[in-house]
Amino acid sequence: MDPANTKTIDLLIVDDHAMFREGLARSLEKDPTLKVVGQCASSAEALGVLRARHVSVVLLDMDLRKERGMSFVLEAKRMGFTGPILVVTAGVSGQEAVQLVQNGVAGILHKEHSTEALCRVIRQVAAGQPCLETEYLSSLFQAMDRTRSSQRPTLTSRDQTLLRFLLEGLTNKAIGQRLDVSEGAVKALIRQLFDKLGVRTRSQLVKVALEEYRDEL
Repeated sequence: MDPANTKTIDLLIVDDHAMFREGLARSLEKDPTLKVVGQCASSAEALGVLRARHVSVVLLDMDLRKERGMSFVLEAKRMGFTGPILVVTAGVSGQEAVQLVQNGVAGILHKEHSTEALCRVIRQVAAGQPCLETEYLSSLFQAMDRTRSSQRPTLTSRDQTLLRFLLEGLTNKAIGQRLDVSEGAVKALIRQLFDKLGVRTRSQLVKVALEEYRDEL
């Protein structure tokens, strides 16, 4: 990757542990494509940064002392923030994970992962690709209990396979390798799924898959 040809990703870290925030910021900024533009301990502080600075991706802990990260997610969306929010946490309940996905969170990643893995996921969600770990998907499937419309579009076996790969957070290139097709063909297949399910983004596609098609995946 040539840093000169790569757009910098502006990061906002929201975590109530100062030592973790500061250490994470130092580690992330070793990557020339990442820039930490804010470090906050509370939802109120973070919302203030969103109003004052350009933020590409928010890294959000769910346990913010007297509040949960969900309050930040809801307020950020309410004030018009459209960038991806990546939850970096020690863990959340299945019910909370479902609520996060329903409210447009781009991904959930455990803090046990390496900084290198986190950097990869940051670039992934910044590119519009959701990241939900396989181990979390099982909790999400078990927690989901939604009434599905009898008029929903029927998925083909190829649609189902593609959705599984998207839920795993695979890139278009990786999906193409699995399906033995070109990256351009993968983009076309995803666009067809967008049209079939009436969505416009990968995050919306993941949400519909979890809510309406979990029994088929």
